Amino acid sequence: MTERVVLAYSGGLDTSVAIGWIAEETGAEVIAVAVDVGQGGEDLDVIRKRALACGAVEAEVADAKDEFAEDYCLPAIKANALYMDRYPLVSALSRPAIVKHLVAAAKKHGATTVAHGCTGKGNDQVRFEAGISSLAPELKCIAPVRDYAMTRDKAIAFCEAKGLPIATTKKSPYSIDQNVFGRAVETGFLEDIWNAPIEDVYDYTANPATPREADEVVITFEQGVPVAIDGQPVTVLQAIQQLNDRAGAQGVGRIDMVEDRLVGIKSREIYEAPGAIALITAHQELENVTVERELARYKRQVEQRWSELVYDGLWFSPLKRALDGFIAEANRHVSGDIRMTLHGGRAVVTGRKSAQSLYDFNLATYDTGDTFDQSMSKGFIEIFGLSSKIAAKRDLV
Repeated sequence: MTERVVLAYSGGLDTSVAIGWIAEETGAEVIAVAVDVGQGGEDLDVIRKRALACGAVEAEVADAKDEFAEDYCLPAIKANALYMDRYPLVSALSRPAIVKHLVAAAKKHGATTVAHGCTGKGNDQVRFEAGISSLAPELKCIAPVRDYAMTRDKAIAFCEAKGLPIATTKKSPYSIDQNVFGRAVETGFLEDIWNAPIEDVYDYTANPATPREADEVVITFEQGVPVAIDGQPVTVLQAIQQLNDRAGAQGVGRIDMVEDRLVGIKSREIYEAPGAIALITAHQELENVTVERELARYKRQVEQRWSELVYDGLWFSPLKRALDGFIAEANRHVSGDIRMTLHGGRAVVTGRKSAQSLYDFNLATYDTGDTFDQSMSKGFIEIFGLSSKIAAKRDLV
């Protein structure tokens, strides 16, 4: 029986060439799988037909936008997930979503191997292969660009020699990955970290320096889930899409950072994530109102570890699953409304309202009606500072 390889297929030059390349190198039949996580671009059926025209024996396409929003982006919102306190895990979140479809296709078609188009120096190779091995340890993984040195020059030559129906146009100066949660741009002149990004790098966001009227929005959450915008019910996908449009029009969500890759190098990345940043900002503020202090303090530690696990490709790991349970419990009372002003590249919270609020006006006010018994504070301070006081007496001798 002929071996079968499932290929993560995008419809572009590299993965189109990989179909024939893998067949020649391994003698296997190739099944192409394209997953729509909101990256835009060509129609899925066009991509499916191209895969078949390039030599795939089967081609599957999946509209996974809602699945991606509900099962991957939403947990990141609940976790206030920002790798290195800045990056909302745009690419890292999409990889396990794609992996799930690749593994399902491999099982369906009796494939023994899964292939992807990653290089040997990025994070995505780890995310794909660690995810695949977690869901289906029996599957092998190959990466033509990494394992068979399939450079772009070789890919173009192969494409022309085989007469494949794919345009070999001049390569963009940037490497771009995008989905509904955001957009990642790297390489080209951006590799010199002294170079400032120019406007043509951006697509999801307008120039925040351009004068325009501010946009006020109210986001409603129920147990950490965005359920309405300006009082109109939305799905998680619709919430992200609408805020991509509205926050993006105000230049919100631009991130220029040097990050620590899993493989040990530092990389300069430009991100655009207007919807993600607006939703995480709103969610963080609603937690400030509804989550008890000690739980909130500990959750911030969990958020950092959760973000690192997802960035490192360990979405399906036991620790990640366990932390998901903690985050779900911590979001049990995160319900209410957050009002934000989107303007000048910033999403600024201006109002908070929640039936689950722990904010007590009568305790907080300094005016008449104050119910806080200030006479208790003197004794509290004495006891609270006692251990430090005793140590200071010793250390100052």
